[in-house]
Amino acid sequence: MTDRFEPASADARWQARWAEAGSFTADSASPKPKTFVLEMFPYPSGRIHMGHVRNYTMGDVLARYRRMQGFEVLHPMGWDAFGMPAENAAMEQGVHPGTWTRANIATMRVQLKRLGFALDWSRELATCEPDYYGHEQALFLDLLDAGLVYRKESEVNWDPVDATVLANEQVIDGRGWRSGALVERRKLSQWFLKITDFAEDLLDGLGTLDQWPDKVRLMQENWIGRSQGLKFAFVLAAPEVGIDRVEVFTTRPDTIFGASFVAISAGHPLALAVAERDGAAQAFIDRCRTGGTTAAEIETAEKRGYDTGLETVHPFDPDIRLPVWIANFVLMDYGTGALFGVPAHDARDFEFATKYDLPIRRVVIPQGGDPDAAVDEAETGYGVTVHSRFLDGLSTEEATMEVIRRAEAGGWGEGTVQYRLRDWGVSRQRYWGTPIPVIHCGSCGPVGVPREQLPIILPEDVTFDVPGNPLDRHPTWGAATCPKCSAEARRETDTLDTFVNSSWYFIRFASQPDDQPFDRAEVEQWLPVAQYIGGVEHAILHLLYARFWTRALQHIGRIGFAEPFKGLFTQGMVTHETYKSLDGRWLSPDEIEYGTSASVIERATGSGVVRGRIEKMSKSKKNTVDPEPIVDRYGADAVRWFMLSDSPPERDLEWSEASIEGAARFVQRVWRLVGSVAGAAGVAGEELAIDKRAHRATAAVGAAIDGLAFNKAVAALYELAGALEKAAPSASREAAIRTLVRLIAPMAPHLAEDSWARLGEPGMVANAAWPSFDPAMLVDDEVTIAVQVNGKLRDTITVARGLDRGAIEARALACDKVVRQLDGAAPRKVIVVPDRLVNIVA
Repeated sequence: MTDRFEPASADARWQARWAEAGSFTADSASPKPKTFVLEMFPYPSGRIHMGHVRNYTMGDVLARYRRMQGFEVLHPMGWDAFGMPAENAAMEQGVHPGTWTRANIATMRVQLKRLGFALDWSRELATCEPDYYGHEQALFLDLLDAGLVYRKESEVNWDPVDATVLANEQVIDGRGWRSGALVERRKLSQWFLKITDFAEDLLDGLGTLDQWPDKVRLMQENWIGRSQGLKFAFVLAAPEVGIDRVEVFTTRPDTIFGASFVAISAGHPLALAVAERDGAAQAFIDRCRTGGTTAAEIETAEKRGYDTGLETVHPFDPDIRLPVWIANFVLMDYGTGALFGVPAHDARDFEFATKYDLPIRRVVIPQGGDPDAAVDEAETGYGVTVHSRFLDGLSTEEATMEVIRRAEAGGWGEGTVQYRLRDWGVSRQRYWGTPIPVIHCGSCGPVGVPREQLPIILPEDVTFDVPGNPLDRHPTWGAATCPKCSAEARRETDTLDTFVNSSWYFIRFASQPDDQPFDRAEVEQWLPVAQYIGGVEHAILHLLYARFWTRALQHIGRIGFAEPFKGLFTQGMVTHETYKSLDGRWLSPDEIEYGTSASVIERATGSGVVRGRIEKMSKSKKNTVDPEPIVDRYGADAVRWFMLSDSPPERDLEWSEASIEGAARFVQRVWRLVGSVAGAAGVAGEELAIDKRAHRATAAVGAAIDGLAFNKAVAALYELAGALEKAAPSASREAAIRTLVRLIAPMAPHLAEDSWARLGEPGMVANAAWPSFDPAMLVDDEVTIAVQVNGKLRDTITVARGLDRGAIEARALACDKVVRQLDGAAPRKVIVVPDRLVNIVA
C-alpha cells in the first residue's frame, strides 16, 4: 500500500473483483428481506452525461446501503432503446437504427461500469431486442382480449417532419417534442389503450403514495382532471339531416342563463352535416385541421368560428334560442365535442363572443357585487347567482345542485363525472418500435397474431431515404395470412409508442423467464419498487402510463398489486455556465480559459467570450462536461462524492472544477487516516468523546441516506473525518476509522474497499454489515453555558447537563474573566438558568 490512494488501479481492481464474485447479482431465492432500487433507465443516445452520473450515483448509494443493512437488493440496468432519434440517425448517417443503438449501448455500458455502480448486469435488457418486445406483444394481446385495447378513427396530432402521430403530452407549444415541427390535426385509425377506465382508481391511488413528492401527485391529479357537472342535450330548433340535438357537459350548470351560443367541434357530426350543404363551412373545417390538439395549443390559438345558421332551444325557456357555431377551440375527443358558451364567466368564451359580437350576460357576482356592472373581462370565480330567474340569490354550489335536480326531474339531463384524461393513443407510424401484433383481414377485420407466432420481429432490410414508415413500403414484411379464415391479409405496420416499452420494464427486471413476460410469484417478491429515482419531467408521461399498465395487468390477473413505485424521488439537474464567442457560436467549457481578473477568452483565438446563464447541461448549448476524462483524472469516487456533496439532491447541482478537486482531496484525507492506524492504546479521557462522534456519525449518515439527503450524509462524514484527524492515537480512534470506512462505502466504494484491505479486514466491505450505534451515545451529557456580567457575555463554561445551581454559580464565579471584571468586589446578585446561562450582577 502507498501513501497515496491510486484511483485508476483501485477502480479497475475492485470492479473486476465485484464482477468475478457476482457481488450485486440479485437472488430471488434468498431468504433475506427484499428491496428494489431503480433509477429510470437511459435512452442510449451515445454517451452518458453528468445527469446520468448524478441520478445513478444516488440510486447506487441507496442500493449499497440497503445491502449492508442485510437486504437482498435488486438494482438492475437496461436501455430504453426504441424511438425516433435512432431513425433520425439512420437518415442522417446512413446507418441502421439497430446498429446505431447497439453501438451506443456498448459505449454507455462501459462508461457506467467505470463508475463502479452496484448493478445486477445479469438482468440487463434493451427494449429494442425481440426477447423484450416479443413479451410486450404478448401483453398487448392480453389487454386486447380483455377489452382494454380498441381501434378507432380519431383526430390526432400529426408531426409532418417525423411523419408520425404524437400523444398530447408529446406536443410542446404546438410543436413536436422531437422534431420541433408545427403539429397538424389529422384523422387516422389508431390503436388506443383504455386508460380512462382506470381514471378514478388512478386518482384515488395518488392518496396512497405518501412517499412521492407532493408536486408530482398534484401534476397527475390535474392531468387526470376529475370534474363533476351536468350532462344534457340542447334540442335543435330545426333538425339537420336527422340530427335533432347537441349533447354537452358542463362543470358550471349554475351559469346556464348566461349562455349565448353553442359551439361544436369541426369534427362533430352536426358540423359535418352542415358542411355537406355549405361549402364555406367545409372550408372552415379544413382550416381547423391545422394546429395541434393539446389544451395549451387551443388556449393560446386565436379563437375562430363559423355560424352554421342553426339554433338550439334553451332547456329552461323555449323562447330563448342559442346560435350554433363551429369553433376551432372545441375538440371532438374532449368531452362531447360540444359546449355552451358563457362569455361573462369563461375567458375563452369571452374572447370568442367579443370577436363575433355575441351577447355577454353576467349571471354570477361576488358577494355584494353590482349585478348590472359592465363586463370588461371574464369573471370566472364563484359567488351569488343573478339574472337567472329561480336561481337568483343562490350560491354557485346551490345553483349548480338546483339545475342538476331540475334537469334530472325533467328527464333532460343528469349529474355526472367526467375526466380530462383521454384514452392513450399508442399507434406510431415509425419503424423503430414494437410491431403491433395484429393482422388486418378484409373479412374478419383486425385479428390478434397467434401467440405461437410471437415475437413479430422487425425486418432488417429497410431504408430511410424517404419520409414515412419504412414498414409500409417493405416488399414482403406486411404480407400475412388471417389467423381466422386463412385468407390473404395485411400485417399492422404501426408500432407502439415507446412509452409502452417503459411502462412495464421494471416488472421484467424482476422476472425474466423465456416462455412468458414474467412469473407472478417472482415479481411479487420484488415489487412494488421500493425507491424509484428520476427526473420530474416524467411526472405525467411515464409515471402515469406505468401506473395504468400495472393496474391493467392487475385487472387481468397477471399481478396482485396496483402501484408500481412505492417511493419516488425526483432529482435536480446538473447545470453549468454557458459561453458564446463574439460571433455568436456556443462554446464548450473545453474551448474557453480564464484570463486575468476572471475574464474568459476563447482558447483557440484568444478572443473574448460572452458568459451566459447557468443552465441545464445540454448538447445544443455545449455546456456539457464529459464524465469520462473527469473519471480518468480524479477517479470514480471523487466524481461520485462531488455529485452527492454540493447540493440537496432534489435541487440543481452546478458543476464546479474546484468542488471536484475538493472531493479528490477528501479521498486522499481518508486514505491517510486509514494509514495512520497503529494500534495505540490512547488516553481514556479522549476515547469516550471519539466513541460518541463515531456513533453520532453512524446515526446521522444512516438517517440521511434513508431520507435521500445525501449532502447531509457527506457533511456528517466530513465532520467525523475532521475530528479523527485531530484526535490522538487510541483504540477508539482506530475503531472509529474502521466505522468511517464502512460509512463511506456506499458513496466511495473503491476507496472503501482498498481501505478495508489496508486495515486487514477479511472479505470485501461491500459484504460488510452497516455499523450499529448505541442511542445512549447520542445523548449529549454536557452543555456549554454562557457567563454574563451585567448582561454582557464574558465567558463560557462546559458543565455536566443538569448540574445544580450552586455548583454552576461556583464555576462561573471562578472564571478568570469574571474575577477580573469583579476586581475583588462581591456580586450583588447571581442569576442561574440551569443548562443555559449565568448572569452576574456586579
